[in-house]
Amino acid sequence: MPSAEIITIGTEILLGEIVDTNTRYIARSLRGLGVDLYRTITIGDNAGRIAEAIRSSLAHAEIVITTGGLGPTVDDPTREAVARAFETRTEFREDLWAQILEVINRYGRQPSENQKRQAYVPSGALAIPNPVGTAPAFIMENDQGCVISLPGVPKEMEHLWHESVIPYLQARYDLRQIIKVRLIRTAGAPEAEIDEKISEFERLANPTVGLAAHSGIVDVRITAKAETEASADRMIAELEGQLRERLGTWVFGVDEDTLEGAALRAAASRTWNLVIVESGLGGALIHRLANLPAGNLVAAEAADLGEGQLPDHLEAFRAQHNARAALGVAAFPEHRIVELALITPETRLARLHAFGGHPDLLPRWAVNIALNLLRRTAEEDLGT
Repeated sequence: MPSAEIITIGTEILLGEIVDTNTRYIARSLRGLGVDLYRTITIGDNAGRIAEAIRSSLAHAEIVITTGGLGPTVDDPTREAVARAFETRTEFREDLWAQILEVINRYGRQPSENQKRQAYVPSGALAIPNPVGTAPAFIMENDQGCVISLPGVPKEMEHLWHESVIPYLQARYDLRQIIKVRLIRTAGAPEAEIDEKISEFERLANPTVGLAAHSGIVDVRITAKAETEASADRMIAELEGQLRERLGTWVFGVDEDTLEGAALRAAASRTWNLVIVESGLGGALIHRLANLPAGNLVAAEAADLGEGQLPDHLEAFRAQHNARAALGVAAFPEHRIVELALITPETRLARLHAFGGHPDLLPRWAVNIALNLLRRTAEEDLGT
């Protein structure tokens, strides 16, 4: 199985001015092709440093993918950097220039002189015309592997990736194996406790099992390698069943499922019309619920509740809206305490939780434990 590294090029990305989405896109695609991704790197617009990174990546991986730095300006250094890494020069390609002119003319514009830079590629490169933009891509090969340089504009990169790069990789590396991933999403137990429950599975070679904690949520990741998608699916399904047996009610969903979605579905299954109150979270809970179908839900932010005041305030708000159920969460960052309250037709709960993590993570953690309390209580009332 070949390995890969991704080099993202752009000072604006390095300085945090724009968000790099290309790396995630390529990484997921490589995973699906059965290519191991060793490392991702972000480098500013400096040809020398980019060339050094390319040489380093080729020493570790057969496939090196760069994105960005193929524009027409002097601070678009990828062409020169790749040429340096391969100890050659760039050369002008008339066929690429003709293709660039065609794209420019399509928009009714006149080409500028500096756009000719985009028709230069390293000597000996396999050029990849770009029908959806003015930045052609290219591939350089040697005995160590290949460097694939793609434009940084996401839509252009994605088009060239699927139309040209994937077929190239499949042919050159005879890619017959795929990698599939399944996330089992859990809440209600810390990472260490989950690790104890499933540690034997974490020693497997294929499929593999790994954990990732996210402030009150722990994802259990299953990764399977197989020659066919059906085989990978079977491997994942068998292992997922075993893991679910161990994890039980901690599991609230898979893959893109959210805890807020699971909590509201559980409440809806009880036909509860629901009110929610938060305090001291800066709107974190309300924001999490904003993109979900409103249904029978009313949410409000209460300012400056003192410790112990949440249950009474929640009861009054529930009565005001004639709601069958009410969830409240109040955070007191100075004391690192979170207060929860939950009212249902069968239950009255009030709890204090101490938080030991970084203060900036307290709102997310508080929201997650509150939503999980609602989910589990609704499920228990149903006997699930």
